Amino acid sequence: MRFLLGTLFLLITFTSVSASNLFELTAPDIDGSKLPLEVFHGKVVMVVNTASRCGFTPQYKGMEEIYQKYQDQGFVVLGFPSNDFNQEFSSNEKIKEFCEGFRISFPLFASASVKGPEKQPVFNFLTNSSPHKAMQGDVRWNFEKFLVDRQGKVIARYPSAVPPTHPQIVNEIKKLL
Repeated sequence: MRFLLGTLFLLITFTSVSASNLFELTAPDIDGSKLPLEVFHGKVVMVVNTASRCGFTPQYKGMEEIYQKYQDQGFVVLGFPSNDFNQEFSSNEKIKEFCEGFRISFPLFASASVKGPEKQPVFNFLTNSSPHKAMQGDVRWNFEKFLVDRQGKVIARYPSAVPPTHPQIVNEIKKLL
């Protein structure tokens, strides 16, 4: 029986990674509603794993800034809270309330794992689908950023210490727009 359950888990994991682009996936938003990411198809997307009690949390301000600046040109930021590094609140309600202090208007998703065996399908795709080995592998810390093109392919990955308004990121966004 254990072998059968293990095989079933591997099958489910394989199926969720088999998406050919980000827009084929669905994730629960911060309020718990299933949100098909196809609603962002045709947009340039920055996906960020977030945490409310992290030293990089002030990056929310920059995330909102670039979202406001480029949203009319087809750009969106998607925030995915995670407690994988023990720096996030225990409920989506507390996370949402905390983020209201930053006046965030970009979409926020339900807190879920971004690494390890419980990794959500969105991060399975982001950390495994790039043809560039340097962009693959588990998220190492909060506020890693993934830039996805209008076709849903991972184009770039930036470490936590690189702010979302860094000229390299902004230039890449402009190029993709």
